[in-house]
Amino acid sequence: MLRDLRRQRIKYKVLRRDIPWETYMTTKLITGTSLQLLRRFDKRSESYRAGLLDDDGPAYVRVFVSLLRDIYKEETVEYVLTLIDEMLTENPKRARLFHDESLAKEDIYEPFLRLLWRGNWFIQEKSCKILSLIVSSRPKKQHGGSVNGEASNSKSKITTIDDVLKGLVEWLCAQLKSPSHPSRGVPTAINCLSMLLKEPVVRSSFVQADGVKLLIPLISPASTQQSIQLLYETCLCIWLLSYYEPSIEYLATSRCVPRLIEVVKSSTKEKVVRVIVLTLKNLLPNGTFGAQMVDLGMPQVVQSLKAQAWSDEDLLEALNQLEEGLKDNIKKLSSFDIYKQEVFLGHLDWTPVHKDPFFWRDNITNFEENDFQILRVLITILDTATDPRVLAVACIDLSQFIQHHPAGRIIVTDLKAKERVMKLMNHENTEVRKNALLCIQRLFLGAKYASFLQA
Repeated sequence: MLRDLRRQRIKYKVLRRDIPWETYMTTKLITGTSLQLLRRFDKRSESYRAGLLDDDGPAYVRVFVSLLRDIYKEETVEYVLTLIDEMLTENPKRARLFHDESLAKEDIYEPFLRLLWRGNWFIQEKSCKILSLIVSSRPKKQHGGSVNGEASNSKSKITTIDDVLKGLVEWLCAQLKSPSHPSRGVPTAINCLSMLLKEPVVRSSFVQADGVKLLIPLISPASTQQSIQLLYETCLCIWLLSYYEPSIEYLATSRCVPRLIEVVKSSTKEKVVRVIVLTLKNLLPNGTFGAQMVDLGMPQVVQSLKAQAWSDEDLLEALNQLEEGLKDNIKKLSSFDIYKQEVFLGHLDWTPVHKDPFFWRDNITNFEENDFQILRVLITILDTATDPRVLAVACIDLSQFIQHHPAGRIIVTDLKAKERVMKLMNHENTEVRKNALLCIQRLFLGAKYASFLQA
């Protein structure tokens, strides 16, 4: 709230400036016609300006764009950007004025694209917001072609829509990596991305720029109004990316799904819950997402969400579809598939398979896949995990492998697991020490004698 008030004060301070339009005409930076239009528009009430824009909107757009193109004085640039921002805030449909046929040969995007990289944050933020609105409102027939219906025989170079979208993505990624403003840089970038990722070119450019990984840290539980809005718009970006195959491949290797589920468990904001549920529904049929969601307890989360009183019918329908999809996924998954996903995610818990002799007997040869990849991951977990439960389960799994595989002791020894397990025999947690001891007993004495000692 305080930040909003601060921005409002800055805006009003800018609009109180007296811009020397007559001096600009004298120096031929603007025409006499432009001066007349500006005199009629400047310092007028919102209702009066609305009438002018209704009558002669494209002419005002031409004046504003030419001012930004030809005048570099910072105070004037800020003033003109604020006029445009006010015009679009009052009525977002006015963004269509920038695509009027009378402006077909005007390069309306270039000034905003150039201003994105100016040092002044006020100018950058306004340019980004305006440019995103203008781009989003363009007639879709222009996609991939020249801006504003540039004539095919035109000799002047006019910025193409692809140039604009790629330039925007470059600036937005730069903001997510190193914000120009400490509190506004990231929210502004996310807000614009949530509008622009509907564009196939933006999705492609964003993935190629390795932008997806910049979103994942922003998916975390929120409490303040500003952080909730940032969370919602970040999740909206993920939802839009869930329709694009290359981004799905990246999301599969990130901690996106665990973070989404963590948020949806605790969120009471309906719009946040809705966009996350829709995202998970989109991801469910792809790759290992289903097994991952099952492992993270999403079926139980869905049950909990369905028990709450939501007013949004789309959310209720999405929850039902997600529930059915998860049920189908569970039916298709073997117990070994679920176990493997649990290991690869590092989410080891005392699920029944860890102590089920039938599971280990029936699946022991599956552990040989990819040069004992699962065993190698288990051994890595012993080095990297901090959760005592995870460490204890990893020890018991190694014990089970030693007991059930004919060459278990040799294989585990060759993989250098002994030293790692022995360190855990001094762990502060009793459960970790107990299972590390059992593993070492089986490693040194063999399954038969170790079991005898345990008895």
